Amino acid sequence: MSRRAFIFPGQGSQYPGMGKDLADNFALARKTFEEADDALGDNLSRLCFDGPEDQLKLTANTQPSILTVSVAALRVLQEETGLSAQYFAGHSLGEYSALVAAGVIQFADAVRTVRARGTFMQEAVPVGVGAMAAMLSIEPDVLAAICAEAAQGEEVSPANFNSPGQIVIAGHTGAVNRAIEIAKAKGFRKAMLLPVSAPFHSSLMVPAGERLAGVLAPITVGAFSAPVVTNVEAKPNDDKARVKELLVRQVSAPVLWDASVREMVALGVTEFVEVGPGKVLSGLVKRIDKGVSTKNVEDAAGIKAIGE
Repeated sequence: MSRRAFIFPGQGSQYPGMGKDLADNFALARKTFEEADDALGDNLSRLCFDGPEDQLKLTANTQPSILTVSVAALRVLQEETGLSAQYFAGHSLGEYSALVAAGVIQFADAVRTVRARGTFMQEAVPVGVGAMAAMLSIEPDVLAAICAEAAQGEEVSPANFNSPGQIVIAGHTGAVNRAIEIAKAKGFRKAMLLPVSAPFHSSLMVPAGERLAGVLAPITVGAFSAPVVTNVEAKPNDDKARVKELLVRQVSAPVLWDASVREMVALGVTEFVEVGPGKVLSGLVKRIDKGVSTKNVEDAAGIKAIGE
């Protein structure tokens, strides 16, 4: 039996104007943005629709903004088409969208949590102390050896296993820069710093995870409507007792996206629907397995295309 997964984007997919078409065309989307504004006591919807981009790029703003657009798109998709999924997954921040989709965390709780998560991740390391870099066409074991050589008493390690040949590293700025130079000296020319302000998904984020645990503690966790394939384990989870622990670990653990997609394919998923801004995950999924189909839903045209 063919199965479907709804997948949700993470940081980097944001852009000014995202979600506006949904809000202009669907009352349910407008209600979702209003719910987010109320939860934060902030005009998040205006930031999504109008920017400015420099404010939207701030981690504490980016995370609740992408979550809100993703949930608005999901709600409209389900209302207009009745489409359902057998699995949910999200890239980093997107795992919160997946948990909302699965009915595990209430949307307002998720919005407030990811605002705090973004703040804690940014504050864990002073600006300039940490960095991330994309390392292309390098095998994981070779990259691990490069990171070990580059560390020299500092931290640098794989942070995102995105697709075959695309791994992101994170850690102290000096160690990340050394890893880039070592990689280039070994003939790997496609190694470059990313325009991010903190070393996400590295051990430097452990303090952020500890602070996040305090925010998650009072939140009510509901039953799963379908499993969420987690970043930390790349396995389906439907045990609500493990949700908070996995979210805390996720902040400083690598995102196992490549393995997560392969796991869903092994479980029978043949269609991946990316719900939220951009098409980053659809592109990664196609690099991981060319045999599956991908669709994207972020506006009225995307909803209409799925419904046809």
